[in-house]
Amino acid sequence: MKKLRVGVLFGGKSGEHEVSLLSAASVLKAIDRDKYEVVPLGITKQGHWLTAGAAERLLDAGPADAPDAGEAANVEQSLPVTSLGAGLQPFGARSTGADDAADDASTLDVVLPVLHGTFGEDGTMQGLLELAGIPYAGSGVLGSAVGMDKDIMKRLFASAGLPIPRHVSVLRSEWQTRPDDALAKIQTALRYPLFVKPANGGSSVGISKAHDRAELETALTLAARFDRKLVVEEGVGGGADGTGKARELEVAILGNDAPEASVVGEIVPGKEFYDYEAKYLSAGSEAVIPAELSPEHSNAIRAMAIRAFQACDCSGLARVDFLMEGDRIVLNEINTLPGFTAISMYPKLWAASGLPYPALIDRLITLALERAEEKAITSYSL
Repeated sequence: MKKLRVGVLFGGKSGEHEVSLLSAASVLKAIDRDKYEVVPLGITKQGHWLTAGAAERLLDAGPADAPDAGEAANVEQSLPVTSLGAGLQPFGARSTGADDAADDASTLDVVLPVLHGTFGEDGTMQGLLELAGIPYAGSGVLGSAVGMDKDIMKRLFASAGLPIPRHVSVLRSEWQTRPDDALAKIQTALRYPLFVKPANGGSSVGISKAHDRAELETALTLAARFDRKLVVEEGVGGGADGTGKARELEVAILGNDAPEASVVGEIVPGKEFYDYEAKYLSAGSEAVIPAELSPEHSNAIRAMAIRAFQACDCSGLARVDFLMEGDRIVLNEINTLPGFTAISMYPKLWAASGLPYPALIDRLITLALERAEEKAITSYSL
């Protein structure tokens, strides 16, 4: 039997490019080479696509020394995005004979997107793979887009009857042209401390905690660098003086139409909250798996995580994050392409649930192929 040809797609133009490289390195190290023929597919920060040796160079050297778009165009391993979209074969079809860089991509059986943030996790890459007719792990266009947009995500959570923090959404144009109105809107609806986030983003990039008006103004300006829509949430567990902390709990979801939930884990941040530095650069944060919870609380959180996954029409995988204050449990957000680094919670949660890293990769590939087979029976014309 031929090995399945698996493309591992990483890098990208987002602010989470470096995190993607770390995730891809872990996946490429753990994937079973006896079962799969692995094709690295890298995307530089300039948006140029690389295969084979150039992709490995991107992974090994990092973005600082990676070939840029102009240099990559002169190496045989370069692959313009248009070639990927036009060259990939429909599911089940394998071209033969050619062995150049374009064929590296055009004969893939399945793609593992190890991309985080915009242009990878937000439905854009999923749309390209849909048009190319190739199976891929994770949520489709809708689930990916919804899972990326914290404003729309929260609307779906609310429609599903799931508890969410009090929040207000503000457009960047509103903040830039009518700042006093935007501040009044926020401060009338919410109380400090507040968390200010770009609506579309991940890995806590651009997220700040504000304890007063001055910090709120700074936080809005920072978040506006990363998206046109800003979400401001009332802190959970802040207490009357705003110094308290909510517990940060996470659940990993795996599956398509019948998703399963992992054990519940807890993050104890080394900083005031679990920001980008605490996630990837600091050794001060601690993961507690499983979290110290009553069976009732654990079961309730796992059930809500599955409901959140279904509310956003997700598939494949996701990590669902919660905040807990006393007995109050609040759904924070869903992440449809969670980190796969050595210290990432998603693989750790499944390992603690009895599914080790290599088996988790196998399961994601199987789910991608199952979803492609299910979609293949859909008619698109009379």
